[in-house]
Amino acid sequence: MTQVKDNAVPVPYRGAITNAKEHAMTRTRKIVEIDEELCNGCGQCILACAEGALKLVDGKARLVGDILCDGLGACIGDCPTGALKIVEREADEFDEEAVKRHRSVSGHAVNPGLTTLPCGCPSTMSMTLNPAPGKPGCGTCADKSPSLLGHWPVKLQLLSPHAPYLKGSDMLLLADCCAVASPDLHERLLSGRTVAIACPKLDDVGRHVSRLSEILSEATPRALTVVHMEVPCCTGLVHAAIEAMELAHVDIPLRHIVIDRGGEVIAQEQIPLAKPARVHV
Repeated sequence: MTQVKDNAVPVPYRGAITNAKEHAMTRTRKIVEIDEELCNGCGQCILACAEGALKLVDGKARLVGDILCDGLGACIGDCPTGALKIVEREADEFDEEAVKRHRSVSGHAVNPGLTTLPCGCPSTMSMTLNPAPGKPGCGTCADKSPSLLGHWPVKLQLLSPHAPYLKGSDMLLLADCCAVASPDLHERLLSGRTVAIACPKLDDVGRHVSRLSEILSEATPRALTVVHMEVPCCTGLVHAAIEAMELAHVDIPLRHIVIDRGGEVIAQEQIPLAKPARVHV
């Protein structure tokens, strides 16, 4: 069993867990177990754990505390190596109040300017970049064009809804392949925008809808532009955006752009705003 030792848990987390342990009851129940040999430190299980029961320590996923694990196994399906499994053993009872305190404490421990997701991986650290100013007339020499990326990270699942650069931004939801197909994407579409990239075919679209709705609710971007390839499977990104807007109950300008395999824009439209939800009396 690979559980985090007390001295391996960051200081801000210890109080929330230790205080709850004093009142915890022990019984035989289902709980997650991690095979350290199989774990590659990707952090996918940590993103999938809503309770924040897992933490990346020394490059391996660890269980922060028994009381934080509900034993339902939501994290297991996201593990690419099969390092996680549910076992039955004697463990402290799952404590929802401890989870709330743990998440509250861990959230307050983060620097607002460097918001990270719970996995602790440097790839999730939010930061604002300083893109070079665009150079007029250099669209034909894309290899010499400066980067106009204004923040990090860019993967939708790694973006924090609380990241300051997302607040009120003009947001671009970009299918992964577009960045490779379009040589002048930075100048044409990225300048002045925040960006989130995702694949509607290979990724879990449900998770994308959930994360995007959180961003729309929390960061309230002023506009959303969805850009995808001409292939049929890519249109799912538009449907995901519409569903996320409905979940977040936001009505913002929604633009749709289609790029062909040669990198050219072959279609674009403004999608009508969704009708307000009916109120049932």
